[in-house]
Amino acid sequence: MKLTLKVWRQKNNNSKGQFESYQVEASEHMSFLEMLDVLNEDLISNKKDPVAFEHDCREGICGACSMVINGQPHGPMKGTTTCQLHMRSFNDGDTIYIEPFRAQAFPVLKDLMVNRDAFDRIIQAGGYISVNTGGTPDGNAIPVEKDQSTLAMDAAECIGCGACVAACPNASAMLFTSAKVSHLALLPQGEVERQKRVLGMMKQHDEEGFGRCSNVTACEAECPKEISITNIARLNREYLSASIGSEKMA
Repeated sequence: MKLTLKVWRQKNNNSKGQFESYQVEASEHMSFLEMLDVLNEDLISNKKDPVAFEHDCREGICGACSMVINGQPHGPMKGTTTCQLHMRSFNDGDTIYIEPFRAQAFPVLKDLMVNRDAFDRIIQAGGYISVNTGGTPDGNAIPVEKDQSTLAMDAAECIGCGACVAACPNASAMLFTSAKVSHLALLPQGEVERQKRVLGMMKQHDEEGFGRCSNVTACEAECPKEISITNIARLNREYLSASIGSEKMA
């Protein structure tokens, strides 16, 4: 199939970017990133600067391949990362717009690559959990209710790609933060630092420049792992409870 690509090119965060047009031929069996590889091979052969984009596993589990395709984070397929999106989702002759995630907290490094260190700092602000070190503990040593463990595992599926931020009109990272808070808050191993964790992570979320949640729910719709916004409701409850608890202790 023959495609017209409108790709965002930007030298760095301090430079002005713009869309540039390219023509590429791709097979419907290619993944989206393989199609970009074809484009870059052509650019390199013509001694032009290849398009910078991030990727790692190409198996839909690391979140590095984040980009906005025709206005949708990760593209048109629901519950799919960019690397798992295939060209059969497009038609011969299509024009495809490709750009980086847009958020103040995600500065552009180059072209389609953004710096998502803000997510790492939010996780770091959550601190640690209190567990005994030593030999590997028995998997059944700490009983956990099935419903609780299921909810915790569902939240833990978040890969930190940033699609929730790119989809949100407020550039909020509440879905990401709530997933990280939830999967520990729901398990007994995370109980000791529960209040300290949510207060620290929310403080860091705001300091990074992410916006507030206004219940648009676009984050859930575009999340490649389909993380539920019920986690945001849980985050709000955890934060309120921790805030009241910290005031009583003051």
